[in-house]
Amino acid sequence: MLNQEQVDAYHRDGYITVNDIIPQEQIAALRQVSDEFLEKSRKTTEHTDLFDLEPEHSAEEPRLRRLKNPERHHPTFDKTFRDDNVLDILEQLIGPGIRHFGSKLNMKSAGFGSAVEWHQDYAFTPRTNDDILVVGVPLDDMDEDNGCLLVVPGSHRGPIYSHHQDDVFVGAVSDPDFDPSLVVPIELKAGDISIHHCRTLHASRPNINPERSRRLYLEQYAAADSWRLRELPIQDFAIFNSSMLRGEPPTKPRWTDVPEVPMPEVVRPGLGGSIYESQTQLKQRLMAEGKDK
Repeated sequence: MLNQEQVDAYHRDGYITVNDIIPQEQIAALRQVSDEFLEKSRKTTEHTDLFDLEPEHSAEEPRLRRLKNPERHHPTFDKTFRDDNVLDILEQLIGPGIRHFGSKLNMKSAGFGSAVEWHQDYAFTPRTNDDILVVGVPLDDMDEDNGCLLVVPGSHRGPIYSHHQDDVFVGAVSDPDFDPSLVVPIELKAGDISIHHCRTLHASRPNINPERSRRLYLEQYAAADSWRLRELPIQDFAIFNSSMLRGEPPTKPRWTDVPEVPMPEVVRPGLGGSIYESQTQLKQRLMAEGKDK
């Protein structure tokens, strides 16, 4: 559980970290399953509904950027996003009704690992309100050397930036308007967690450590009455409410005065269904080109 200081910090800064939440035996199980998926990817040459491949991926040297919705493919990931210690914390931040709406394991192999440009999660899934957050579960110790998450404290209380460039959704902020000195690295030990608000600006640099991987399981949650605009009107409430983890499902959404944003495009063929390929269209890739400092 969080103390009041931690709750206040989340609402003020748009992120917090909490130590020693996920048991080490669960971390070990996640690592083992991740290694098994990496091994299976040797037989894959194109993006799939599970594998997002690094450009350098090959059967001889399998390299993944992401496992997409791994909770649909293995019970170890499913168990992790249902962890009661995590859900107890989330109740303190977004209330007793909690939905889960997806997850991904972002992977940065030792010595490279793709960068992720500055973005806000809300731009990808506009909803009726912004009681939406992401929990990060590092499978490896995570610091600046191996490409940890970076955030801009307080940015969730500012604008939602355009993630379009030349009228094309690129999954990133083309001209982030903030002082680089404000950036905070989220350095964690395996078993700790991070929590960030859906409007918090965040990014990550490539992994420059030649020996240490960085795997970060990102779990997406929303208040039960925060409904995705693209899904309205709800066609099948039984399917819709299968995402409930805590509380009673409401019969209508809660609308708040969140900023209007252009609706993100449905994933186009060839983009792999992930942020990485969308961001290749960005003209100025600050993180990938090392121009963010």
